[in-house]
Amino acid sequence: MFPDILRTMPGRIRQWVMPNIRAFIENRQPVIWLLSLLIGLSVACAAILFRRLIGIVQLYWLGDTSEQVLTVASRTPWYMNIAGPTLGGIVVGILITKFIPSRRTSAVADVIEARALSGRRLSLREGLVSALTTAVSLGAGGSAGREGPVIHLGATLASAVGDRLHLPDYARRTLLAAGVASAISASFNAPIAGVLFAHEVILGHYAPRSFVPVVISSAAGAIVSRLWFGDSAAFIVPSYQITSYWEFPAFALLGVVCAMVAVAFQFALFSAEYLARLSPVPVWALPICGGVIVGLMGVAFPHVLGVGYETTDLALWGQLPLMLMLMLIVMKTLATAVTLAARFGGGVFSPSLYLGAMTGGAFGIIAASLFPDLASSQALYSILGMGAVAGAVLGAPISTTVIVFELTGGYALSIALLLTVAIAHGVNLALHGHSYFQWQLEMRGLFVQDGPHRAVLRNVRVMDFMTLPEKDAEPEILDRERHPTTLKPADTLETALRLFDSSGHTRLPVVAEGKNQTIIAWAEQVTAISHFNRRLIAASEEEHR
Repeated sequence: MFPDILRTMPGRIRQWVMPNIRAFIENRQPVIWLLSLLIGLSVACAAILFRRLIGIVQLYWLGDTSEQVLTVASRTPWYMNIAGPTLGGIVVGILITKFIPSRRTSAVADVIEARALSGRRLSLREGLVSALTTAVSLGAGGSAGREGPVIHLGATLASAVGDRLHLPDYARRTLLAAGVASAISASFNAPIAGVLFAHEVILGHYAPRSFVPVVISSAAGAIVSRLWFGDSAAFIVPSYQITSYWEFPAFALLGVVCAMVAVAFQFALFSAEYLARLSPVPVWALPICGGVIVGLMGVAFPHVLGVGYETTDLALWGQLPLMLMLMLIVMKTLATAVTLAARFGGGVFSPSLYLGAMTGGAFGIIAASLFPDLASSQALYSILGMGAVAGAVLGAPISTTVIVFELTGGYALSIALLLTVAIAHGVNLALHGHSYFQWQLEMRGLFVQDGPHRAVLRNVRVMDFMTLPEKDAEPEILDRERHPTTLKPADTLETALRLFDSSGHTRLPVVAEGKNQTIIAWAEQVTAISHFNRRLIAASEEEHR
């Protein structure tokens, strides 16, 4: 019996293993793994180049390429603090009007849109011009973050690879997430957070098939970044500790306060964008006007100029007084709102960390004055505030928590940070209902948080499932008496299904825009439902494989 088992064992192992290997190869996993490595390396190099370009732009008005913008701007003549953002606004105005058709730079929301819409591609040319515009914006003193644009740049490079090799949709989305992971990893020196952010925010799932390529790309980005910048975290924090477990009610209250700051920050961004759209100022002049306003703010508060990492560091080290931090919460909010509404390039991650550090630092000072024997250090509260505000604004509590761990090297505060971030995220949802990225997408008619069925209904068009006539067939003339209800190629699947239901017809003519008399195709109810089911099945398979 035992010899028989030994004799048949190789065949049984082969029957067990070979189907998995064949599926692994048929799904092009070896190719995707190799491409994720190449993408991770190239995106990390692009992120380094992006940071260097920001420093080069700073030279013309600060005479310095470092991230110590506050120190240098404080010693710079006041008129240069105005001239820097203003001249930068002139360059940005030229770039967005001449080279970017959408008249705005791109960031994380555009990457989420490309992932959600199978037919949406990220243009390599527009992505590179957008990155250049953002580097000019931030180098000129624009009050925004650099991480969102780097994420878009990484996704653009990954998308270009997927397009050139004609990979299937799931592989394109995986490589898109891999580019994002490398961008986060290289920007923050945070490889674990890069993996989690790519899955939590970009993909929206943790499919095993996507996990390995994303990890490979994130690791590659971290290695290149550390070879260039060193192993140190983005922020060096002083020693801290949780003084007493009786502080946890204070941490929970800090989460509520941070949620209020996050909601106010988002409201300021929305309001400024709305006013900019209503403004009679032409698009090319918006960056100039915004540059003047930000420059004037920078004369009184140079702390708001640029990305703001130096000021965030000062808050972590407790070197800012209470009233200044409270004022900087307001001024940074306004400066970032003006910067982004004026079409300067930039993201919201760094400003969220900045606002969180100020909020947490101010809260820590007040807590220490009320309960001197129980309150922990200001650094602890600043770190908690960073995670809470950023998590609420981005709608990514898990990856934001890990980013703060890796940014500060502060794993000892895990329980307090998780509690504060979770409460801030929950209160933000209760008051605001969605994150900043989701708001941006909803302004474009894309509701990704409603689930895959809503995305399919709203994103699939009639042109995706309509039946075209034969090439040599005579064009059909529409008979309004027989077919009073018609569809257009750009109508959504949701519109088509509703019209099928309300009209009682199972087959509807499709007419072109402006040519309502000629039938260009036919839409079948059975075909529409079948297409809907296939897309839902494909989405479910992608999320679980």
